[in-house]
Amino acid sequence: MVKDKKKKKGFKYWIGRVHLWLGLTSGLIVLLLAVTGCIYVFSQEITEWLRKEQLYVTEVKDEKLPITQVWKQTQQAVGPEKVISSVNVYNDSHRSIEFNVYKAAEGGIWYFDHIEQYYSIYVDPYTGKVLGIYDEEADFFNIVKMLHWSLLLDTSIGQTITGWATLIFVVMLITGIILWWPKNKAARKQRLSFQWKDGTKWRRKNYDVHNILGFYISSIAIIIAFTGMVWAFSWFQAIVYVAGSGTLTPPDIKTEKSVVATGDKDQAIQNAYAISKIRHHEADAFRLSPPAPSDTTGVINVYIQQYKGVYHTSHNLQFDQYTGKLLRERLHSEKNFGEKLITANYDIHVGAILGIPGKILAFIASFICAMLPITGFLIWWGRRNKKAKKAKA
Repeated sequence: MVKDKKKKKGFKYWIGRVHLWLGLTSGLIVLLLAVTGCIYVFSQEITEWLRKEQLYVTEVKDEKLPITQVWKQTQQAVGPEKVISSVNVYNDSHRSIEFNVYKAAEGGIWYFDHIEQYYSIYVDPYTGKVLGIYDEEADFFNIVKMLHWSLLLDTSIGQTITGWATLIFVVMLITGIILWWPKNKAARKQRLSFQWKDGTKWRRKNYDVHNILGFYISSIAIIIAFTGMVWAFSWFQAIVYVAGSGTLTPPDIKTEKSVVATGDKDQAIQNAYAISKIRHHEADAFRLSPPAPSDTTGVINVYIQQYKGVYHTSHNLQFDQYTGKLLRERLHSEKNFGEKLITANYDIHVGAILGIPGKILAFIASFICAMLPITGFLIWWGRRNKKAKKAKA
């Protein structure tokens, strides 16, 4: 009898203990992260469908109005209380211009405490007509994103919690595979498929769902978890960068300065856009962010998104705020592989790197990840009650 007890407390026994207690510790947070991730995967497509009338113009004309003219008209339309900070201009002739209003606030521990203003304003580039204004702070998908990002808490607090929960989830996936792995090939074949008879009880079905689906989705779930940890932990992002670039030296990204002058700042913005569009005429979108009025030496930053719906290929340009002269350009091709990995992190996380098939895969993976804490808890609860009944008997 003593030998049998010792056999039961072997390697897999202790792996099972680790798997159980880590699951009970992080289960609720993992469930929330998986559900919010599942919902957010197709947020871009759903938002475009819901805002179709604001995102796309009804009539395409021969020539668009100058960006600065539309900027001034829009600023007058929304009033001085909403100060526009940047603009997104799209190559698609049917797309409206998107102006952004963002103002941070000094607040408490909640996400809402740190935002004073956060609006998206859609404008017809041919007429300057405001097509719609959206309060992004209260947007459903933005709240879902921030729940996923930091549990709606201040980033320094919330991301620490979600980051460690994600790391625990990775350990659980690894220990789950160890527990699932059978001793021989014959048993392995049985564990790769559902073999339910008419009389199979729900507990057995729940056990198989947890183990089989968990095994199939584990590799994708680990990738999703790792990309989440890149945002949560600076040390993990550093590891990814070093692994990709092969160097401990961070990239040398220089910020230029404008030469203080009395030039036409509106014309400078127009020049910056014109030069950016000539140099990257096939790009999907151009985001122009001029410096604050008080920043006399700041530059006009232009972020160029090469392809629609994905961010892994992008370029950055800096222009003099008084003349619109190009001061520096950093192309995607100039980045080392470590930088490219970090840049592609979002697209990998949501599956967009593989297009719609990748998003479907990420959706399914997130859905199954949401099931794992529930099915795992039911397994534990069932065994616990079973032991309690035996003890009473």
